[in-house]
Amino acid sequence: MFNLTTFIPLTRRAATGLCLSVLFCSAVTAHEAEHEHADLTPRVVSAGAGITELIFALGAEDELVAVDSTSQLPTADKDIAKLGYHRMLSAEGILALSPSMVIGSDAMGPKTTLEVLSAADVNVVQLPSANSQSQLFSNIDKMGKLLHKEAQASALKSKLTQSFLDIETKKQQIASKGNTPTILFLLLQPDRPARVGGDNTAADIIIKLAGGKNIAGFSGYKSVSQEGILALDPDVILISSRSGNHAVDPVSTLLKDMPLLAHTSAGKHKQIQNLKPQALLGGLGISAIAEANSLASDLIKVKY
Repeated sequence: MFNLTTFIPLTRRAATGLCLSVLFCSAVTAHEAEHEHADLTPRVVSAGAGITELIFALGAEDELVAVDSTSQLPTADKDIAKLGYHRMLSAEGILALSPSMVIGSDAMGPKTTLEVLSAADVNVVQLPSANSQSQLFSNIDKMGKLLHKEAQASALKSKLTQSFLDIETKKQQIASKGNTPTILFLLLQPDRPARVGGDNTAADIIIKLAGGKNIAGFSGYKSVSQEGILALDPDVILISSRSGNHAVDPVSTLLKDMPLLAHTSAGKHKQIQNLKPQALLGGLGISAIAEANSLASDLIKVKY
């Protein structure tokens, strides 16, 4: 005879077993999916010179599939594509590379391109342009997490902290002399007037970090005549070119094109030197810190 009281416990036990089996299978499937996802190598596009520099410093260059036109690659890696200017990116060109992530500064764009990339399930990350140590370190931390390079990020911050300490020691030596060296930065471009970098420029960040005074007296970049520069009479003149080529002899190069500058303090004491173009891209970054450190060493020996 059918016993209902016996059937109910059995049914409950069967149901319980079935549920446990389903949960176990789901857990296994989820674990396998997670494992498979972890095995996938990220495909990263870097849109910004400073961002690219940090990716290499974190040892994540193998994940790079493309960089923007302002980025400089330490090695001639043919597997890393070159895209356009980071403010004028093409969604089609980027999507053709099947990236999983696009990292850039807050200047990256245009907005429509970023929206198309996000809609295509590409992780679009914009980091604030760094103009201070705290912001730079915050960006390094974020990139360390994004690229699973937390240990490398910590090591990089320690290395840069030492650089900042070295610069601070040199700045104290400069200050002990009683005079703050006045510095003028000139951006030289073929077939165009030289432009002076004032406040709120990458050159200004380097000059002030090194313990100098930017003598420009205005914000941004402006063309200034030789007579105007002579009136400013800087102690040091820094020059750079967007072409990326260093002047073999920066003193002769500048004074040949702008002979009046020979009568400035910088010209008289031959205190005219190159500033690497890479240091002028992406705000405060690794190259900018290195250039500031080198400049601080030179400012200790400035002649007035």
